Amino acid sequence: MLLKRLLPPASVIINGIRRAHIATETGGKQFPLEGVLILDLTRIVAGPYCTMVLGDLGAEVYKIERPYEGDESRKWGPPFMRNSTDSVYFMAANRNKKSVCVNLKTGREVIYELAKKCDVLVENYVPGKLDSLGLGYETLKSIAPSLVYCSITGFGSQGPYKAKPGYDVIAASMGGLLHITGSEDGPPAKVGIAITDIATGLYAHGAILAALLQRHRTGRGQKIDVNLFSTQVACLINVASNYLNAGKEAKRWGTAHESIVPYEAFETKTGYITLGCGSDAQFVSLCRLLGVAELAQDERFASNRTRVSHRKELIAILSDILKSKSSSDWMHIFEGASFPVGPINSMKEVFEDRHLQAIGMVKTLPHPLAGEVKLVGPPVVYGEAKNEITSVPPQLGQHTDEVLRGLLGYGDSELQRLRNEKIIQ
Repeated sequence: MLLKRLLPPASVIINGIRRAHIATETGGKQFPLEGVLILDLTRIVAGPYCTMVLGDLGAEVYKIERPYEGDESRKWGPPFMRNSTDSVYFMAANRNKKSVCVNLKTGREVIYELAKKCDVLVENYVPGKLDSLGLGYETLKSIAPSLVYCSITGFGSQGPYKAKPGYDVIAASMGGLLHITGSEDGPPAKVGIAITDIATGLYAHGAILAALLQRHRTGRGQKIDVNLFSTQVACLINVASNYLNAGKEAKRWGTAHESIVPYEAFETKTGYITLGCGSDAQFVSLCRLLGVAELAQDERFASNRTRVSHRKELIAILSDILKSKSSSDWMHIFEGASFPVGPINSMKEVFEDRHLQAIGMVKTLPHPLAGEVKLVGPPVVYGEAKNEITSVPPQLGQHTDEVLRGLLGYGDSELQRLRNEKIIQ
């Protein structure tokens, strides 16, 4: 089992700390991260997305929130959940977690005790903030040497921008994404979701798993630095390579592709479809289905190299043809085509898509206040493991007593003292 390689066996003590127990395999699928405990000090998107992915894989995630305030994204509405002050936005990245309200300014001793019990800490404060509260890596390393401590920031812990706050759109701007996004003759455009945040969360989740595997070999934890800016630059892939190795400055192409023609969105009678021809054979197939087979023999369009050179002429011809029918008509004509093609769907069309419904991506779960909620489930399917939603995003402070009692052994008098001192909610 992967778990047995990631974590020490149950009851083994490493560096004076008893690690999380591993569930015994009893048949059927197990969660890969069952028994892994995550101390989640993140808010907004990148960090919560990372810990949500870990939670989907079975990790126990303790989401530490400010008493009476909570994660800022709880207030990012409308829309809000029915009968709740929590935003629908918050629901998108916080399932499979337990909400524990602790004041980090006055409750660091509680965090210390939790860190001793946990395998991973994830935080996304500006560099230096947690150090000033006595919760930085060097402090926690001395308390919990086997702790994997992951910091998610805007620009990293080094360099002239290290103190700058991190926001998706700023990292996307400075990291070049907005420079290459938008119509060819138009202004820069923001991607419709916080894609740099999401990519950073995914990089962080992979790094955490790698650090857990290394800890199995060394018995030691470590600090991981992941930041939005570096992630965005890494995601430039071929655009970065073109500049670094060929001196080619990037530009905006809208939905088109710099090196492949045709490869973009086309207007139809009822909307838009996107299609691409990555080979000459695919272009021949497209022309045949469009009823203009002779177009593929035109010397201007016979190869991708010549199609790129005569981009405007070809796109004009194809655009006129594709405007003659509806998107659904074209998708019927292109059924089984060798080239990639698909409609540009609205959200309604996305979630009514027969394929999406067939694979069961949307999950409906009971909610204590809203009645029920619908959540988009994990996109990865394991052959011999679970990866699924087991609980809806928590209410603020819902699990404070449960976690402090069960994990730390706090009794009624200790919990009441912490409440009287406004350390917990």
